[in-house]
Amino acid sequence: MERPAEFTLQPATDRPTVALTGDWTARALGGAGTALAEALDGLTNIAIDLSGVRRLDTAGAYAVVRAAGPAFDASKVEARPEVRRLLEVVDEAARIQPAVRQEPKGFHDLTIRVGKGVVGFGHDFIDTMGFLGHLLVVLARSLVLLFVNPRKIRWPALVSIMERAGLDAIPVVAVATFFIGAVVAFIGADMLQQFGAEVFAVELIGISMMREFNIVITAVLLAGRSASSFAAEIGSMKMSQEIDAMKVMGIDPFEALVFPRFAALLITIPLLTFVATLAGLLGGIVVTWSVLGLGPAFFLQRIVDNVGVDHFWIALSKAPVMAGVIAGIGCRQGLETGGDVESLGRRVTAAVVHAIFAIIVIDAIFAMIYMELGL
Repeated sequence: MERPAEFTLQPATDRPTVALTGDWTARALGGAGTALAEALDGLTNIAIDLSGVRRLDTAGAYAVVRAAGPAFDASKVEARPEVRRLLEVVDEAARIQPAVRQEPKGFHDLTIRVGKGVVGFGHDFIDTMGFLGHLLVVLARSLVLLFVNPRKIRWPALVSIMERAGLDAIPVVAVATFFIGAVVAFIGADMLQQFGAEVFAVELIGISMMREFNIVITAVLLAGRSASSFAAEIGSMKMSQEIDAMKVMGIDPFEALVFPRFAALLITIPLLTFVATLAGLLGGIVVTWSVLGLGPAFFLQRIVDNVGVDHFWIALSKAPVMAGVIAGIGCRQGLETGGDVESLGRRVTAAVVHAIFAIIVIDAIFAMIYMELGL
């Protein structure tokens, strides 16, 4: 049974003596530590007797050290050796002053942030390569299943995602590219009329819409629509530990979650690119007909004669790469989601930003390649 912590103070003219009794532990200490500090306040050259203490822990030792003040010397305390050793350890710990770390400023802070950014980029690159390798393995495995045992492919999930990411995106893609085509036609007509060459606005609209704007606008809209959706869906499953449950049941999350989304975008983005091309040309036809008086028949005939279908095939060659990048970034950001809502929000935002940035870079790379090839 524990005894309460107590002490008696015997004041003297030369050296006051305080004797402690009972259990000086965290549970039995109570207000004895505060009372001891008040009793010894202002006294010097104090003799401390702990021979009557039954049990002593770090809480009791700290109360004694704090009450004795800066002049405390554990070697002069009358106590058992183990008690004296505990007092020495607590006294050493209490005397340690916390180190004040000065925050870096100016150029030092800039170098630290640059270094962290480089290291973070390296880690992100390694994780991306691991994700890409796993995805390629799953794609090869699914391609084999497509010919060997098609029933093992998750067709309902694939068709559902195709509908949400493809068919449901047709209206927004068509409207956006229609107005892009109209804007290009307005700018082209206004500039070319100054040189009396407004008829060449048809070629400007055809090449820009069939070669660049159709795939780029489609990919950007899918990045904002589908990449964010993929990241949010998979991220919420990661937060609720559904992905961990899938792993426990022996289901590969890449086969169940990543592959259907990748395949759905791979199939639907050529369709959306075709719709974007038609809508952009329609916007150009409306403007050239109303502003320049060039009829639809004349417009389409110049497209066939002077533009051709090669530009459309060039745009369509970018579609699989764009689809893979959008689906891959969205799914990867979803799989990297932590356990809180703030992490989910950051990953969804990162999915959209990274996807749009990757689309612009990829389109620039394709442009340089086709320029070198003379296409």
